[in-house]
Amino acid sequence: MDDNLIVNLYLRRDENAIEQTSEKYGARLRSLAHSIVNDRLTSEECENDTYMEAWKSIPPHEPRDYLYAFLARIIRHIALNCCRYNNRLKRSAYICELSNELEQCLPASGGAEFSIDDIALRETINAFLGRLDEEKRNIFIRRYWYLDSTADISKRFSVSESKVKTTLFRCRNRLREHLEREGYKI
Repeated sequence: MDDNLIVNLYLRRDENAIEQTSEKYGARLRSLAHSIVNDRLTSEECENDTYMEAWKSIPPHEPRDYLYAFLARIIRHIALNCCRYNNRLKRSAYICELSNELEQCLPASGGAEFSIDDIALRETINAFLGRLDEEKRNIFIRRYWYLDSTADISKRFSVSESKVKTTLFRCRNRLREHLEREGYKI
């Protein structure tokens, strides 16, 4: 079913919206959650919580052109919160490792001015990602959005792990330089 029709079901408060969403995106959403929580049952709970949150969020949001991205953002936050709540040391350490990688190329949060600047920062990062070639952009996003391991990324794109690591290192450095040119203090 088309995303526009699914959103219309949500807007009409038709419970078939959840069924159609699950049919179209359920496997992808569970996979995203599983890459974060590393547990099948928890990822299924995250998926169900995502449908509930989507039900509450549509309206006022009407993500007709970006329904999967809308749902992916919701499930990612739910899964990360599950990780924090359940205090899964191994996964928490992995997430901290990824945070440390990006920490060196992203500006630190600094209260109110950071909140105001958040939209501009997002646009700057999106512009940077838009300038990367497709392979580099996909590697970067798989690592830092989907939280894939370098081994998984190397298999997905049929490249060596060292190429993935080098690509990520260079992309982080280029991102840092890009942000500094845009006036951000790292």
